Amino acid sequence: MDRIIQLYNQIFAILHKYSSDIFKLFLRLYVADVFFRSGLTKLGSWDSTPPFLSTGAQYLFANEYQVPFLPWEWAAYLGTAAELILPVLLVLGLATRMVALKLFVFNIIAVISYPAIWQSGYYDHKLWGIMLLVVVIYGQGRVSIDSLICKNRK
Repeated sequence: MDRIIQLYNQIFAILHKYSSDIFKLFLRLYVADVFFRSGLTKLGSWDSTPPFLSTGAQYLFANEYQVPFLPWEWAAYLGTAAELILPVLLVLGLATRMVALKLFVFNIIAVISYPAIWQSGYYDHKLWGIMLLVVVIYGQGRVSIDSLICKNRK
């Protein structure tokens, strides 16, 4: 019986030791997947005008999204680039806190610029925002390039 209790304690000691890192990795992967897939839906073909933006993305940015302070073309390119580049950095764990903060602000801008989101997608955006804030506040965890860089600098 002591052996079973000892094994039980060892298993949960290991889970406790690594659960924070696994949780942070899960948050990074989940949010990165959402934003990256969104960026992929905005890509068009080489011959589309403006280049690389799908006709659906062009329509949304020109008519639906109301991004403050930017012409729709700039908003379209910057938004699509952010949705394709930042999630990759988030998955790798490179400049993680800064990337998570940028995606957090991007998420807020998405909610502000697209009023239709309040009807159906607002809950999702709140969830993603909270997940990103956890990464900003508590860091990337040990499963990241940032962690390797910091370990090698000591």
